[in-house]
Amino acid sequence: MRLPDCVVVLTGASGGIGLALADQLCGAGARVLAVSRRMGRLAPLLNRYAQQLRWQAADLREAQGRQAVLAAARAMGGVNVLVNAAGVNRFALLDQLDEATLDELLDINLKAPLQLTRTCLALLREQPRALVVNVGSTYGSIGYPGYASYCASKFALRGFSEALRRELADTSVSVLYVAPRATRTAMNSSAANALNQALKVGVDDPQDVARAVLDAVQTERSELYLGWPEKLFVRLNGMLPGLVDRALRKQLPLIRRYSTHPGKETSK
Repeated sequence: MRLPDCVVVLTGASGGIGLALADQLCGAGARVLAVSRRMGRLAPLLNRYAQQLRWQAADLREAQGRQAVLAAARAMGGVNVLVNAAGVNRFALLDQLDEATLDELLDINLKAPLQLTRTCLALLREQPRALVVNVGSTYGSIGYPGYASYCASKFALRGFSEALRRELADTSVSVLYVAPRATRTAMNSSAANALNQALKVGVDDPQDVARAVLDAVQTERSELYLGWPEKLFVRLNGMLPGLVDRALRKQLPLIRRYSTHPGKETSK
């Protein structure tokens, strides 16, 4: 798809990967409906791209918020790209999470993109060519201790993306699943950052992730996995999960140490 021809609904647009996507999409000539609960760091972009960028406040956990997005998209004359980039993360062992936190994580990471995609699907089908982009994670393919709830949401999002792609195979709508590795955003707590440093985990800049995503959109890929050796670990986990089990068991003492006082959840 040509980016100047794209009219995009972008969720999670006020932070992290979403903010970088909003900037680069507008810079490439696309029109963007940026969706987030708060304007936050979007304000400078709204001034810079006054003719291309529109902001819609919405809580995507609520039907009212999703309908507001749909109405705003219709007011733009329709859309041909939906990017589900909103998400939350929480580095904590499962029994360290309370019920409300777990419910919110699943609502934002899984239920919201499914429901918003369903809500927007008829609008997307009106276009000669359209695309749904679901931003998942390497942890959508590798179950990692300390992230059981996050992995559950991203494994499910990956399965949804695969099934929806096949469900829409005879329509004008395609599906792209994106799996970034650790990315330098406010979504990571101080404990998560400390663990990444202790394990010498590679961390990408959101601008680099956004560039890779837009390249995948233009080249019409169906999947994008980022980072090395993370892409190798995804393959190993699929073929030899026992090998990955043993490798991750060695990391358990560090994971338990850093998860003792998990930081407050931050959304993107």
